[in-house]
Amino acid sequence: MDDLKTLKEEALKAIEEIKDSKLLEELRLEYLSKKGKIQGLMSQMKDLSAEEKPKFGQLVNDLKNSVQEALEQKKKEIESALLDAELNNEKIDLTLNAYTPKAGSLHPLTLVQRELEDIFIGMGYNVAEGPEVELDEYNFTRANTPEGHPARDMQDTFYIDVNHLLRSQTTAIQMRVLEKEANHLPIKVICPGKVYRRDDDDATHSHQFVQCEGLVIGENITVADLKGTLELMIMELFKKDAKIRFRPSYFPFTEPSFEVDMTCHICGGKGCPTCKGTGWIEILGSGMVHPNVLEMAGIDSKKYTGFAFGVGIERLAMLKYGISDIRDLYANDVRFLSGFKK
Repeated sequence: MDDLKTLKEEALKAIEEIKDSKLLEELRLEYLSKKGKIQGLMSQMKDLSAEEKPKFGQLVNDLKNSVQEALEQKKKEIESALLDAELNNEKIDLTLNAYTPKAGSLHPLTLVQRELEDIFIGMGYNVAEGPEVELDEYNFTRANTPEGHPARDMQDTFYIDVNHLLRSQTTAIQMRVLEKEANHLPIKVICPGKVYRRDDDDATHSHQFVQCEGLVIGENITVADLKGTLELMIMELFKKDAKIRFRPSYFPFTEPSFEVDMTCHICGGKGCPTCKGTGWIEILGSGMVHPNVLEMAGIDSKKYTGFAFGVGIERLAMLKYGISDIRDLYANDVRFLSGFKK
């Protein structure tokens, strides 16, 4: 009987001191396994009288149950303590500011191109697209620049073979539109897209850039229509009144041809470093569609006239957002690009 009492006190004390589930399992095996200490007490049964054996057996069973209950209780305590520790480690401080996920933004070139498209769609224009790998026929010949023409030297072109090239101007899209819509006049389209030229990249030049050209063909189209269209485009794009001026120039597919300047959007025409003190900023090329271009598309140049213009999206973006280096537009620097949100 003394052995039973001593073993119970020893087991309960050991269980109470355990703090680890692995050690608790070892303690369970020490006392409750088939070769454990409690089961070992049963070997004393042979030394007891017939009257003592039932009482001794009952006491051993009570001891076994007590130790089992203590083990289960301790197991629950250890598991609860582990759960509390995990919860404390994963505790959320509701007083902290919420995490704001980073959202992407449209590229400044995309913003300007979409804004241009919206402006001209509002004026009744359609948006036309064409292949970037183009035929020499549409890129040059149909634009009144036949083989051997000096104007071809104005553009250093990426040729794939004698007939195919990376288009050097979105005028090629205009030529395709003229051919397709020659019997469905009038025509009012803008043609945005990438173009490619063999050029050295620097702060103001890139071998790849984005153009947006416009084309209008109909009866009684004049330079006044061209001027009014460009004034509206600039006013909507820069959100302020702006004057424009035409300077004589040369493009093979227009006659007469004009370089177009607008009043400086920084100083309003008074003169500043941006416009080099002139009050004017060169912005695009334009002109009245050359009769040869119309005739090659099968359009009667005596009955129909039209105007065309072409502007670099990069140039507009640099003017609109005050970007000084065109290479910033292609550097993929998230810190730079994140500053342009519509």
